Amino acid sequence: MESNPFIVGIRFQKVGKLYHFDASANRDLVTGDFVIVETSRGKQLGQIIQIVQNPQPPPEGSWKTIQRKASPQDLVLRQTWQQKELEVTITCRAKAAELHVKDVKFVTSEFSFDGSRLSIFYSNEAGEKMELKDLRRVMQRIYPQTQVEFHVLGPRDVAKVLGGMGACGLENRCCSAFLTEFSPISIKMAKEQGISLTPTEITGMCGRLRCCLVYEYEQYVEARKQLPKRGKRVVTPMGEGKVNDVFPLKGSVMVELDKGGYSEFMRHELQPWDELEALKQKSEAPCSKHADGGCDCARKDSENRDKGKKRHRDRS
Repeated sequence: MESNPFIVGIRFQKVGKLYHFDASANRDLVTGDFVIVETSRGKQLGQIIQIVQNPQPPPEGSWKTIQRKASPQDLVLRQTWQQKELEVTITCRAKAAELHVKDVKFVTSEFSFDGSRLSIFYSNEAGEKMELKDLRRVMQRIYPQTQVEFHVLGPRDVAKVLGGMGACGLENRCCSAFLTEFSPISIKMAKEQGISLTPTEITGMCGRLRCCLVYEYEQYVEARKQLPKRGKRVVTPMGEGKVNDVFPLKGSVMVELDKGGYSEFMRHELQPWDELEALKQKSEAPCSKHADGGCDCARKDSENRDKGKKRHRDRS
């Protein structure tokens, strides 16, 4: 009987996405070990970040396997190629200027583990892939033992690579400090949290909506479900009124009272006006149980409602 696959999560960059590989042939591996794997960009050296418990089958195909555990010589080799990456980026920028390549920003470069492949990353305003055949031929002549490739980066990825201060003033941007993947962000998230839609308030250094808009979004959505919306009529211990503002995390609302003025009430102090009004109308309607007259259902309902309000005030 075949044993369960031994799946591990590997990261190739300090704050990078986690990729899963099959380590069934190397079951002695532990978290923190460096390993050699084959990827779409050639052989890469990555670090095991997690051991996956009860792994689910991959969405399609099968997991790629780990080739072997990295040796000290492998680590030194990887470091040697890394030291050349900045030189490649500078050279590429210079050659692009000579070829009059416009509207392209060359961000960074990356050698594969054994130096067999060189990936040069660039960005442009449109965020689209560009034909850079002439530049690739020039770079290929400079690095003849390496297969040169160009890859386009989106604005968020560029900000992650470059790092620096965040738009909020933090010394390090979230994407460079701890975000391993980017979540979809929408204007709705800012509206739900009551954040000003001024571009400077919701836009990050990448020119896109700030990643932090998603941090508390679910908590706000869940909290708002427990509170009446703005404009909703409610019954409070101080009388009826209309909700003027909502404070989701506090669990309270600001009510404009019919008798004048504003006051803040917690969730447990509110009763929905429409439900009470519906009960009132129902109590005043003709009673089918006493068609011959002498019906006192309305009076009893009114008395029960008054008792309910009294108990609510006593609890408050």
